[in-house]
Amino acid sequence: MDGALLKGKKGIIFGALNEKSIAWHVALRSWQHGAEIILTNSPVAVRMGTIGELAEKTGSKVIPADATSMEDIEKLIEESMDIFGGKFDFILHSIGMSPNVRKDIPYEQTNYPNMLKTFDISALSFHRILQTAYKYDAINEWGSVVALSYVAAQRTLTGYNDMGDAKALLESIARSFGYIYGRDRKVRINTISQSPTPTTAGSGVHGMESLLDFSDRMSPLGNATAEECADYCVVLFSNLTRKVTMQNLYHDGGFSSMGMSLKAIEQYKKSFEECP
Repeated sequence: MDGALLKGKKGIIFGALNEKSIAWHVALRSWQHGAEIILTNSPVAVRMGTIGELAEKTGSKVIPADATSMEDIEKLIEESMDIFGGKFDFILHSIGMSPNVRKDIPYEQTNYPNMLKTFDISALSFHRILQTAYKYDAINEWGSVVALSYVAAQRTLTGYNDMGDAKALLESIARSFGYIYGRDRKVRINTISQSPTPTTAGSGVHGMESLLDFSDRMSPLGNATAEECADYCVVLFSNLTRKVTMQNLYHDGGFSSMGMSLKAIEQYKKSFEECP
């Protein structure tokens, strides 16, 4: 093992599909730091993905669960507590999907049933998980819950569509539940605003390659990778961040604080030079 930041800790990782998933890397890194984990994703994602390979490598149990179903979430929490022999220490929420993005429906022409599905899958699932964990008193004191977000919750990025609205709701839930969970159970809740990352889900965003290039040019440290995000999650799961809660933490190489970088200016000038 590379370290022992999570030695003796137990947690649930939502959203690992394949090696491109940030959740995959978080699970692997948590295990390398001594954690015992349970992996979960929707039944269809479990069938389509390669989560079984990750489970075998980390000696983890896979429990399929639809994050939009209270019944599934309750069964997941109950079964996890049975496997762990009681309470656990951390949760990662890495769940997001927009039918409007997948169907390339512009924001100004949004399909509202699709938008409600976006909110249900990408944000309300977080509330569902927190509410259920709180109900069962499933998380140990000083435990940690982390959800993955994106700067589109604060800034408009073309093509990200209603996922920006969903991320804004996700971050609001983290603050609202973070107060209650911290006050009553000493459990901390944060979101990580990650750089655009080439995941299976992210590939559906229109202009993703351009977005990756632009953010990399704009960030003084460059885009944060999935592996680097996993390291950050491990720190937030660990005892090193016991008093960090209700925060949206930018993990984006500095992108969120930039206006215009030298690399972006140089590229901007080149575009004029190429014009007739």
